[in-house]
Amino acid sequence: MFTNKKIALIAALFATLSWHSITYAADKLVLTGSSTIAPLAAEIGKRFEKLNPGVRVDVQSGGSSRGVNDARNGLADIGMASRALKAEENDLKSFTVALDGVGLILHKDNPVKMLTDQQVIDIYTGKITNWKEVGGKDARITVVNKAEGRSTLELFLHHYKLKNSDIKPQVVIGDNQQGIKTVAGNPGAIGYVSIGTAEFDAGNGVPIKLLPLNGVAASVENVRNGSFPLSRPLNLVTKSTPQGLAKRFIDFASSKAVYDLVEAQYFVPLAR
Repeated sequence: MFTNKKIALIAALFATLSWHSITYAADKLVLTGSSTIAPLAAEIGKRFEKLNPGVRVDVQSGGSSRGVNDARNGLADIGMASRALKAEENDLKSFTVALDGVGLILHKDNPVKMLTDQQVIDIYTGKITNWKEVGGKDARITVVNKAEGRSTLELFLHHYKLKNSDIKPQVVIGDNQQGIKTVAGNPGAIGYVSIGTAEFDAGNGVPIKLLPLNGVAASVENVRNGSFPLSRPLNLVTKSTPQGLAKRFIDFASSKAVYDLVEAQYFVPLAR
């Protein structure tokens, strides 16, 4: 038999548990989307957590399209998109935190030093299938393409004026690391990934190399100075004007307080 005192204690307990649940939810941020931005967002999140005790930042990848859709549908507090918003996405808000480029990568032992735009198109559409046709070794070309929903795919298709249905890939990958591992493990492979990620990995002994584009070296420095033709913004996306914790995180991620983290990921901080 419950006494009034016991009922009061139980009510108080439930109230306390409910308050903790609400507080925990209010002090948690969920970010989903671009695999290019995810490692940077995770590092920014760690620093933000240290400066804001009790706050948790949960970062999940899955592609820019996921980030946009999750932000729109309320499945994430903040989406991550390594591209500008499209016309049909202008109901959302975007905030650029850094810049990046997209570059073609080969295995470092591949003697090919450059490819024309037409050669790239012919390789990706299956018209050129052997490296000897573009001045390389007598070896089959393994075409590595990005999966649907990846912003790098959209940028690649736009630059070379292709449709995804035109491409004849042997391998379809998701994030940048999958692409880099595939090319590093296959001397005949060609792929395209974030310049920042590729330059970082190449500098740390991963056997890949970046090809120039239209005579311009694929480098973070050339993204910084605006000379590289295939660059993109790294954006945080929200359903509406951010408030509270989301706004504080976006302001922090856009500030000079994280420039060292941006550069450590081989991206380009915004000039302020």
